[in-house]
Amino acid sequence: VQLVESGGGLVQPGGSLRLSCVASGFTFSRYVMRWYRQAPGKERELVASITTVGSSTIYTDSMKGRFTISRDNAKNTVYLQMNSLKSEDTAVYYCHAFLPPQYNYWGQGTQVTVSS
Repeated sequence: VQLVESGGGLVQPGGSLRLSCVASGFTFSRYVMRWYRQAPGKERELVASITTVGSSTIYTDSMKGRFTISRDNAKNTVYLQMNSLKSEDTAVYYCHAFLPPQYNYWGQGTQVTVSS
């Protein structure tokens, strides 16, 4: 099982980034996919979640209107489009796959730094 994130990097405030997470080793289309993030000294927090067929999404309040989660089951990939980035969005972003009740997998994370 692998979840491989990419697309992180350094961006100026107000800029955009698109994160990708490619899954392998499990039936991607059966899993709820989520993005989490963890800033230095803080707990890991949920960013966004998307259902198996992408029919429903959930966002943490501070990301609503700025971030968009999507998925392509044919490519085993989940995306996170991040716009209007702020310094407080600086964190390591993790991809997570969840099949209730007990199956869940994590990626290794990708660093996003928002700074001028």
